[in-house]
Amino acid sequence: MTAQPEYPGASQFRPPMRTLRELREALSTWGFPGDREKFEEELDGIDLDDLTRVREVAQAYRHRIALKYSTEGMAALARTTGDVEEELRRKLAEAAR
Repeated sequence: MTAQPEYPGASQFRPPMRTLRELREALSTWGFPGDREKFEEELDGIDLDDLTRVREVAQAYRHRIALKYSTEGMAALARTTGDVEEELRRKLAEAAR
């Protein structure tokens, strides 16, 4: 999992997530099912001296909670495969012109 940019509507609701403890609590309470367990598994696999990787994982899971409470983010997740494919085809066709 990699860190993602913020979604415009992500500021609508955001529990405190400034520390690992707060992030764990937020994942348990507000995250998608299984997020807390996946977060712990990813952290367990990281060398603590690799602070860049620890930060990337923490940012990615903070992003997941922001995404869940973003109107735009949830709308993007709800899109069908066909809808996404059509948008990509349209953008590729526009870029080819």
